[in-house]
Amino acid sequence: MGLRDYTLFDVISRNARLYPQRTAISFEGRRITHGEYLARVERLAAGLAAAGVGAGDRVGIVSLNCPEYLDLYGAAAKLGAIVLPVNWRLSADEIVHALNDGAPKIVLADAEHQPVLAAARGRLSSVRLFYAFAAARAPFAPYEDLLCSEAPVAEAGAGDEIGYVLMHTAAVTGKARGALITQRGLIAGGTQMVHQWNLGPDDVQLGALPLFHITALGLFVAIAQAGGGTALSARFDPAAAASRIAEERVTVLGEFAPMLGTLLDKAAEVLADLSSLRIVFGLDTPDTIARFEAACPEAVFWIGYGQSEVSGGVTFAPYRERPGSAGRPALLSVVAVVDDLDRPLPGGQTGEIVVRGPMVFGGYWNCEADNAVTFRSGWHHTGDMGRFDEDGYLWYAGRAPAKELIKPGGENVYPAEVERVILKHPAIAEVVVLGVADAQWGEAVKAVCVCKPGRSVGAQELIEFVGQRIARYKKPKHVAFVAQLPKTAAGATDRAAVKQQHGAG
Repeated sequence: MGLRDYTLFDVISRNARLYPQRTAISFEGRRITHGEYLARVERLAAGLAAAGVGAGDRVGIVSLNCPEYLDLYGAAAKLGAIVLPVNWRLSADEIVHALNDGAPKIVLADAEHQPVLAAARGRLSSVRLFYAFAAARAPFAPYEDLLCSEAPVAEAGAGDEIGYVLMHTAAVTGKARGALITQRGLIAGGTQMVHQWNLGPDDVQLGALPLFHITALGLFVAIAQAGGGTALSARFDPAAAASRIAEERVTVLGEFAPMLGTLLDKAAEVLADLSSLRIVFGLDTPDTIARFEAACPEAVFWIGYGQSEVSGGVTFAPYRERPGSAGRPALLSVVAVVDDLDRPLPGGQTGEIVVRGPMVFGGYWNCEADNAVTFRSGWHHTGDMGRFDEDGYLWYAGRAPAKELIKPGGENVYPAEVERVILKHPAIAEVVVLGVADAQWGEAVKAVCVCKPGRSVGAQELIEFVGQRIARYKKPKHVAFVAQLPKTAAGATDRAAVKQQHGAG
């Protein structure tokens, strides 16, 4: 480890020294102290090392949230290995793509996701060993087999700037790319949140967002840096979340619509005490935020802007400071808006949002051509459009035309990926996929289709066709059939005209 490096393993070790008896993780009635968490991390690191995992090697995981997931993040930090967390909401083919792209030596799974991986074993050429957290069946060995090594393992010599987590982002052109996130980026992101929210050892975050998501990982790192704890949940359930907040005196909650609204509904129904909350961070509707503020008048709803490629958030602000904005640049983030020639634009003008600083990721996995474009001119080009107002607040203005993005419930869906699947249906000749406003999810997927002459398909049949081939959250919620799509003078599909005609839902 280098003279100036600082890793998540350093954070975990520090907490074990300073707060050994404080709770680091609570989960399904179990409590793990900071001292115990360090011991768990070291034991798993020893087991992974004995199984042949070293610096730069990937370890895949397909699982709901559990303490073992957090153990892996800690063990990889010690070994210099790379965690490959796979979105369990993906289809089997998409899970196989993510694993084959990252080529892990070992894959860990919970009981729920063993069957998908077992069925795909023959297509996972890089994986030498499979381990399951519970009810292990061939080809899985019991996870406990990884915890038998007594040999001490030295911390890796790899620095905090190398790859640490390989998160597959939405597919711009049809195939998801792996964003290689560094420990330096995550620590910088955590530092920003500790500073912004004045986090300390008494803070507890509700770990209900899935740990394959950058927001979940970023919040865990921030709370760990502050010496606080995580009230972990396997997945978000509004009734259970309301109870956990009251029982654990949760102070920090990360959410995406419609989580907060359903939480407020259940809390009112069961009379759960949410008064411990002081920070909620996420994306939601003005009406839901107002409901939250009425229910928890001492708490603050925070908004921001970020993405996996910048290790979380790079702008933050309390919602009421500038409703509708995405906040102002954070402590360690340089954020600008540029034109098509990468020239900085003055306030009030809309252009592409670009970022530089320790938050920026290491690049897309095995995508050097994409990296050259993304990192041109000394900035990370986010593909998002925005503008700054006179007070330095960022206003999001949608995706750049080449990188249109739909965000149903906080997930990322690129139209090109959905269009590619729809065009495989034998009845479809042309399609444009776009995002439309949705009261429940914030945004929904809509497909505008032209059928081939003499062919037809029902909307629900087409929706299910898509849902059987990619993650179901990517399937259209709305389908419209038209005789023809508008064209530009050059004969290409006029996507702007399609949006204008069909963007109302």
